[in-house]
Amino acid sequence: MAAQIIDGKAVAEKIQQRLKREVEEMAAAGRTPHLVAVIATENRGAHIYASNQQRSCEEIGIKYTLSELPADATEEQLIENIAKLSADPDVTGIIIQMPLPPGCDGRKLQMMIAPEKDVEGVTPANQGGVVYAAQPYYRKPAEGGDGCDTWLEDSLNWPLPAPAPCTPIGAIMLLRSLNIDLYGMKAVMVGHSEIVGKPTALLLMAHFCTTTVCHIATKDLAAHTREADILMAGAGKAGLITGDMIKPGAIVIDIGINRVTDIGPDGKPVLNKKGKPKKKTVGDVDFESAKEVAGYITPVPGGVGPMTVAMLLRNTVEAAKISNQ
Repeated sequence: MAAQIIDGKAVAEKIQQRLKREVEEMAAAGRTPHLVAVIATENRGAHIYASNQQRSCEEIGIKYTLSELPADATEEQLIENIAKLSADPDVTGIIIQMPLPPGCDGRKLQMMIAPEKDVEGVTPANQGGVVYAAQPYYRKPAEGGDGCDTWLEDSLNWPLPAPAPCTPIGAIMLLRSLNIDLYGMKAVMVGHSEIVGKPTALLLMAHFCTTTVCHIATKDLAAHTREADILMAGAGKAGLITGDMIKPGAIVIDIGINRVTDIGPDGKPVLNKKGKPKKKTVGDVDFESAKEVAGYITPVPGGVGPMTVAMLLRNTVEAAKISNQ
């Protein structure tokens, strides 16, 4: 029996509807959240991403400003700009768009953002907040079925750090949306990055999952993944997890985002109008084989991706609340 698809877009829309009501209440009290995106590149993809951010913010009432610097801006110029935004009481959230000009250290610049305005949750203070907020938290499934509204209201009482890394929080929110008792489940997180793997593992432990973290040095990866009741993949390698590596009935959350050449039924690359190979977005899980084994699975795109955006908006709203305390 094929797995039940976890619709990240539908869950994200529920969350954004709730956020929109919160923003309306804040605006009525004269406290509209204001997100500023710092950008210093002519990269078309970065500007498209910024435009999508702006549209998402405006849909729920968040003010969005693009702070543009020259594509050859120096690190010192970016630091000065970030310092001004961090000190500006009208700005409640800051995000730095990638890529940055040559010679600019993205991690260093992100550390310059005031923690309470760090809507991506990447500063040391906010990463550390996950450790404290992820203390053991047992959540029993809500009564009355798997209604998303019941789950969402329950999640508001979860001691969730704010702001916090968007993708891990989004992935865990998808897991919670299933309204399944996670207590005692064996979870495996494939990938140990600072902004995805590690915080996700902490949040799994907070739900009393027995959690294993796998990475590039793990021996016999399949031996671990086949034992997982909950399998999360975020290593950034297309097709890393195949159906034969999954425990029958497991919950599979695919956090990976990879661009690969689209191959047609004839085994050859699909060409675009210009005669060049087309690209498609896939996760770390081989979806076609995995869906025949798993009990639940997220698609890519349409799974964790929309949830990451929803959590960025959630962090922006929470950051505005903090700044107005």
